[in-house]
Amino acid sequence: MTALSTRRADPERRPPSALRARVTAYVALTKPRIIELLLVTTVPAMMLAARGWPSLSLLLLTLLGGTLAAGAANVFNCYVDRDIDRLMQRTQKRPLVTGQVTPRAALVFGSVLTVTSIVLLALTTTPLAAALAAAAIFYYAVLYTMVFKRHTRRSTEWGGVPGRRRC
Repeated sequence: MTALSTRRADPERRPPSALRARVTAYVALTKPRIIELLLVTTVPAMMLAARGWPSLSLLLLTLLGGTLAAGAANVFNCYVDRDIDRLMQRTQKRPLVTGQVTPRAALVFGSVLTVTSIVLLALTTTPLAAALAAAAIFYYAVLYTMVFKRHTRRSTEWGGVPGRRRC
């Protein structure tokens, strides 16, 4: 036996497991960094509405519902933009471009996130919150991604509307 064959693999250099890679790809479709920015405005808005701290359960359920709704919108955005994502260096490694997630699987994932977020918000917060989340998903996934982004240079301004309206 040689010294090379007895060495153990460095745990930090092991390739990720298939399950971990798949979960990471699906999470990447939701664009978590963008979601963070939206959630930062949620807590102060809820504090203003409640004139103090809202209940912890309401706060957490609202943050969860908002995370799922924003994630759904981002998944649909990735699905529609997969053609142009191939062309930009910044987006060439997104899961739909690399084939880590199939377009059909992304649509199913986005749909599940949409339904889950709307039902969760409707059952645990208010019907208005659920309706606003549904409207924001539609606006971002359809109007911004399919219309404004492809037909106007001011698309970034239009893309921020759902985030401003959600608080």
